[in-house]
Amino acid sequence: MEQIEEEKMNFRFDADVQKLEAERLKKGKTKAEEDLDSLKTDYKKLRLSMRTTGLGKTSEQWRKEIR
Repeated sequence: MEQIEEEKMNFRFDADVQKLEAERLKKGKTKAEEDLDSLKTDYKKLRLSMRTTGLGKTSEQWRKEIR
């Protein structure tokens, strides 16, 4: 009987550990998604900035502009 109680306690402990691990992974995933969104926003701003300053032009576009 004592062994059964000990096993039950171990199962509860294992379940608690798994819940904490799942929570930690979920927080990590959320952080990664936020970082990705931030990078996408920064990339869009950079591309817009490049277009407005003319840095995004091809060599052909520069040749036409110079002529």
